[in-house]
Amino acid sequence: MENIFKRASSNWVKYSEYMMIEDGDGTWYIQPASDAKVKIYNILENYETMVIDALNVGLLCINNHNEEKQQQAIFNFISNYGLFGFMTALPTTPHFMNYEAVYLNKNRYIKHETMSTEEYLKLFFPFEMPEVSSFKGNVSWTISGDKDMMALAMTMDKRPVAVNMLFQREYAERYDWILKQFKNWAFTFFTTVLYYENLDSDNETAREVYREAMAAFDGIAPTYHLELLDTPTMVWDFHSLLLGIQMMFSFMLVNDKNPLRICKHCNTVFKASRPSAVFCSPQCKNRYNVYKSRKKDKKQDI
Repeated sequence: MENIFKRASSNWVKYSEYMMIEDGDGTWYIQPASDAKVKIYNILENYETMVIDALNVGLLCINNHNEEKQQQAIFNFISNYGLFGFMTALPTTPHFMNYEAVYLNKNRYIKHETMSTEEYLKLFFPFEMPEVSSFKGNVSWTISGDKDMMALAMTMDKRPVAVNMLFQREYAERYDWILKQFKNWAFTFFTTVLYYENLDSDNETAREVYREAMAAFDGIAPTYHLELLDTPTMVWDFHSLLLGIQMMFSFMLVNDKNPLRICKHCNTVFKASRPSAVFCSPQCKNRYNVYKSRKKDKKQDI
């Protein structure tokens, strides 16, 4: 499959450092550190690496119950790519700031179908709420004392207000939601692997369970527009990193020429150079063969 994002762009924001903060109810959040530097980057430049990193973090969180290792893996990912943007991934529109109520797609995090916009914002600004104002249908919020945040807001002023707000330093996301999302992606991938590996042996009931588990995350469909840069460029309007990863993961999942695989030796996800590949590297292939050889020798000794 040709890389459909070869002449495409989609900017996102990440910070140089993040921290864990607990609110008064015992819920932990991840938020940019107070003195962290902000950086804008193109998520499509190395999207395959990002998707594979996300899947491997999810597999680690499923298979390794060491909370310290899970937390370190999650922080490494967020430091490389930024927060997910749950605030704009869950509603039916990223323009919800223009309305008094937020309508939510079916999701794994919030059971309500609708919430007041003010209460919804509190979920993502648990420590410092932005001062929001509206004049003749134009919504804005006050940024004071932080020149970097003012510059960032001006740079991103063409994005929906809610998207611009989630790039600010005060924005935070629940750690348990982030952990669950990583596991969900890994589960989706694992379901695909099991479905096709057991296609001949499973009965129709088991196959139906796998198909139901593959139900896609219900989010906002991304849009795009064209810009005349060095070459004509398709600019994807991903309103959250979460939905961007979801879409890119979907394209990689249906790529039968270079499929996603789990390495037979180290059990990490990798992009295969050919459909029959089962090792992520020649080193893993050699180590696996050495392991099998030693195992065979031990049996013969017995």
